[in-house]
This record gives sequence, C-alpha cells and structure tokens, in this order.
Amino acid sequence: MTGLEISLGVVVLLVVLALAFDFMNGFHDAANSIATVVSTGVLKPHQAVAFAAFFNIVAIFIFQLKVATTIGKGTIDPAIVDHIVIFGALMGAVVWNLVTWFYGIPSSSSHALIGGLVGAALAKSGPDALIAAGILKTVAFIFVSPLLGFILGTLLMVAVSWLFFRTTPRKVDKWFRRLQLVSAGLYSLGHGGNDAQKTIGIIWMLLIAAGLSQSSDPIPVWVVVCCYVAIGLGTMFGGWRIVKTMGQKITKLKPVGGFCAETGGAITLFLATALGIPVSTTHTITGAIVGVGSARKFNAVRWGIAGGIVWAWILTIPCSALIAAGAWYLGSFLL
Repeated sequence: MTGLEISLGVVVLLVVLALAFDFMNGFHDAANSIATVVSTGVLKPHQAVAFAAFFNIVAIFIFQLKVATTIGKGTIDPAIVDHIVIFGALMGAVVWNLVTWFYGIPSSSSHALIGGLVGAALAKSGPDALIAAGILKTVAFIFVSPLLGFILGTLLMVAVSWLFFRTTPRKVDKWFRRLQLVSAGLYSLGHGGNDAQKTIGIIWMLLIAAGLSQSSDPIPVWVVVCCYVAIGLGTMFGGWRIVKTMGQKITKLKPVGGFCAETGGAITLFLATALGIPVSTTHTITGAIVGVGSARKFNAVRWGIAGGIVWAWILTIPCSALIAAGAWYLGSFLL
C-alpha cells in the first residue's frame, strides 16, 4: 500500500470520525433545542426531535460559514495541523461528550472541540501553536453567551408579564403554546447554524492538511451538506438523559417561560453566528432558562443544579484538552 493510499484512508477515517462527533453533537445537544418545548407539553418528544432536526438542517440556507472559518483558521496555527492533531482533537471532544452524556450533564460540545484542538496542538508544538485572539474570544463567550441569554430571558419574561398582566392564565397559555413553536424553531436554527459549522471547520482543516484543498478555496459543498445532515440526524435520536435536567430540574417552565427562554437563546445564537464566534448552545439556553426562572422569583431557580452545570462548563476545555493530548500521543504511534 502506498503512502498516498494510507493518507487517503486516514483522511476518510477522520472524516467519518468528525461526522460521528457532529452526530453526537446533535445527540448530546438535542436537549438544548427540545427540553423546553417538551417539558411544557407543547410537543411530544418524537415530534420535538423531528421538528428540531428539520430546522437544524434548514440552517444551511440561513447562515454564512463564519464560525467554520474561525475554527479552521482562528484557533490553532494551521501550519501545525495534520491528521494526528485532528485525531487528538476529535477524540478529546468525543470522549468528554460521552462522559457528560452518560451522567446527564449538559456540557458544551463546542467547547469540548475547542479544548480538543488546544490539547492536541499543545501536545505537538507547545503554546506557540495557539492563536490567542481566537481562543480568548471563544473563552470570553463562555461567560458572555449565558449572561446574554440570562438578560434576554429575564427581559422578555418581564415584558410579557407586563403586556399580558390583565389576560387570563388560560389565554396566555393557549397563545404561548403556539408561539413556542416559533421560538423553538428559531432556537433550532441557531443551534444548527452555529454547531454544524464547527465540524465543517475541522474537516476543512483536515482537507487542507492532506493537500486535498487549499486555504484560499471555498469550503467543499459536500462537507457543508454532510455536517448539517449529521447534526440533524443526531438531534433526531436525542440525548434524553439531559432533557429532564434542562427542562425541569433548573426551574419549572410553562409555555410562556419556554417561549422567553428559547427566544432569548435564539437571539444570542444568531448574533454569535453572525460574528463568527463558536458559542455553546448549552450555556446559552441554560442562562436563558435561569433568567426566566429568576424573573418570576429568585428561589424558583434550583441554584444547586445550576451551579453543578457551571462546574461542567469550567471543566470542559481543560478536561477535553487533557484527553486530546493523550489521544495525540496515541495517534502518533497508530496513525
């Protein structure tokens, strides 16, 4: 077997692994898109996942590929990227996702992937391989996205409470059951638009490193389509262990609260995607849900549960980076 055949075989293997991560991203993060609409009873679980998956894929027509560009060129030095770095990054993200899914912890697939890239790059070339501006922008949004989600969720809940102050609870519930379909669709668009692009960026890096594409070339259409379909299929299968945590353990939601949380989260995701910033849909919707709960009353939020989720956020990048570094050393012998 020639070196070229081995290289192409490895490329195919890593593309499959990247798409598996993308599928797992949808699977793991399905709770972010459907938890509120399921927990409020607006849609049954099987209806909700199909609904969310459809909008995950439709996002392909809505958003420019700015997040993919950030991942592909703005996180680690493209010059040090090879198949072993990609392998390490993907393994760091996949293993951390599996661990957090098993324990029902709503962690960030996005930051697991960033952590994986950082860990693999450090293992290969040390700190000089990192692009500080891109990483700092991503790290900053660990705090900005949930805070913005919290603020928007709170403001929307307060505004709705004032606007419908004299309306009977039954009418409010009836209207917002319908409106929550709109907000859930928008949130799923934002989820697909931001998260699918992270895997697009990884595969693009791989193709450039393998000499199958140039950095000046447009991203191949097949990569874009495959990644959006993979995340949609992952959402279809749904990460049910996390739905209960997101939908009811943080705070009890009614349709009006679900609408406000999803709308606040969707606005945050649309903004971040337009700016090319890879953010966590998990962080965003959690912040919005906490904002909605605290707008009703401070003790409506189970702060112990929320605090546990925050610890998962803090640990995601370093833990996935550590796993990725180990996977890089393993890959240097196997690949």
